[in-house]
Amino acid sequence: MSQFDDKQYQLETLALRTGHTRSFEGEHAEPIFLTSSFVYANAAEAAAKFSGQEDGNIYSRFTNPTVATFEKRIAALEGADRAVATGSGMAAIMSIVMTFLKAGDHVLCSRSVFGSTVALFEKYVSKFGIDVEFVDLTDVGAWEAAIRPETKLLFVESPSNPLGDVADIRALSDLAHRHAALLAVDNTICTPILQKPLSLGADLVVYSATKFIDGQGRTLGGVVLGNQQLMEELHVYVRTSGPSLSPFNAWVLLKGLETLKLRMREHSANAQKLAEWLQKHPKVKQVYYPGLTDHPSHAMAVQQQQGFSGIVSFEVVGEREQAWTVIDKTQFISITGNLGDAKTTITHPATTTHGKLSPEAKEKVGISEGLIRISVGLEDIDDIICDLARGLDLI
Repeated sequence: MSQFDDKQYQLETLALRTGHTRSFEGEHAEPIFLTSSFVYANAAEAAAKFSGQEDGNIYSRFTNPTVATFEKRIAALEGADRAVATGSGMAAIMSIVMTFLKAGDHVLCSRSVFGSTVALFEKYVSKFGIDVEFVDLTDVGAWEAAIRPETKLLFVESPSNPLGDVADIRALSDLAHRHAALLAVDNTICTPILQKPLSLGADLVVYSATKFIDGQGRTLGGVVLGNQQLMEELHVYVRTSGPSLSPFNAWVLLKGLETLKLRMREHSANAQKLAEWLQKHPKVKQVYYPGLTDHPSHAMAVQQQQGFSGIVSFEVVGEREQAWTVIDKTQFISITGNLGDAKTTITHPATTTHGKLSPEAKEKVGISEGLIRISVGLEDIDDIICDLARGLDLI
């Protein structure tokens, strides 16, 4: 397996084979190296590895074989030079901030990002003297008007959570590079199976691997991908500050990658059917899914994605009370803020994932009291529809 050539094989093969160099035990499945440190044959070998003169494992905060296997495998799927794994998706975003920004820099962030990402930029990043400005995800002109000489990072989540808006990644990458800035794309919703932002010009791709990459709600993890130079800088930050991915979690995420392409196809197929059914329901005012032809980002999604993923949001007729009725009447759909699970999940963004946003901020990003978000799972689609109909038919 040490001679495995990533460039020779297709995604399905890479997702199962990349990165695993068998140990002397000859194991078939990837091993979990649950160790904090590694030993050396002599003092000279230890010195050479600590100094970087020789490659090798030093300390599991920044070098662990199981974590390295996950990093190599997802880098191969993404078409990236290198990946650096972290303990969560938010840790991955914070690692980008701490590695590539300094006091006096300016960040442009899309307004429609995950609620915790907004809180991170507004409440914490700004404490370090970094100016953060939020702009409309799909309005390239607004990005161009807001950019400054001190702008160093453009950060987008595309497709957005929960409304499925899609950025023109190539246009934003061209804009960033004209102004000597980096473009980072949170690709959590699509995964590398459905979208490859690096191929569209992005500099950095970030994931909450907790979501579709794991795919079964078992563990936490994050990862950043990019070219060798940028990833070496980010690796040094992770080595120094320690937002590390545990070896066990890396092993779980490796198992998730093995079935990622199969799952993303099924998530997308089920979500399309659900969105089309919701469009016809008399108690639904609006459905947000980029696979629908009337979604404002449909054309852009078709252009740069290979599918539409599994997140469907919709507004019911009414407000919070009616939305909660739909949620509470479900029998097997899980009421939880997580997404990307094999099990279908449902949540009320205005009071959960985006609950800490001000009313004004919610209004700007379209988070109404009647909005419900579904992460469409792998159950039979007719059963999912029937479970949602229990509450929809009552309001």
